[in-house]
Amino acid sequence: MSLTRSTPESTRLAGKLNWLRAGVLGANDGIVSIAGLLMGFAGAQANSRAILVAGLAGLVSGALSMAGGEYVSVSTQADTEKAALDAQARQLSLHPDEELRILAGSYQDRGLSPLLAQQVADELTQHDALSAHAETRLGIHPGELTNPWAAAASSFVAFAIGALIPLVLMVLSPVSLRVGATVVGVELALALTGYTSARLGGAAPGRAIIRNMLVATAAMAATYLIGALLAG
Repeated sequence: MSLTRSTPESTRLAGKLNWLRAGVLGANDGIVSIAGLLMGFAGAQANSRAILVAGLAGLVSGALSMAGGEYVSVSTQADTEKAALDAQARQLSLHPDEELRILAGSYQDRGLSPLLAQQVADELTQHDALSAHAETRLGIHPGELTNPWAAAASSFVAFAIGALIPLVLMVLSPVSLRVGATVVGVELALALTGYTSARLGGAAPGRAIIRNMLVATAAMAATYLIGALLAG
């Protein structure tokens, strides 16, 4: 049985897929939230200028909220991982023999014979003891820690791009067509994000597409009715 130790290439690929999936989900949030917001104003028969101001305000506040939340979340994760790495480094410095025995035991638990497990532990410890322990026992790759600023920036951009779709459709369409054009455009965009997220996750796209479109339809219908009722 082979060890399940990730290569640098597989780690980078997994990281790129995670970022891409996060970007798709961020765009999805931007589409749904801003479409719902603008439908409320459209239901209240607001003019194009009011809709534009509301849409831009929602885009900026939503994107900043997404970016801030992602920054805090990733920073917390990174701090936790750094603390675990520091603790592991101290253990290696204070108890190297005991840590070597534990590492060999980890490889035995994965199916290696005691002799081979000890040999692998010895060689990996000589090469990079901290990485060997971190990857095998903690599931952390020391050279691949996530950057919270990059996560925040990507979330901001993804949300903003998604939010622009309903905003542009609502503002630039003729007043008599703006609701219908926005609904069609939003549903098509969400079908695309649903398909993409499902393919990235290795799932069948049909269910993800339907789920995305139903959620958006419910959100737009609810906010449109609220706007119409309050305006009336």
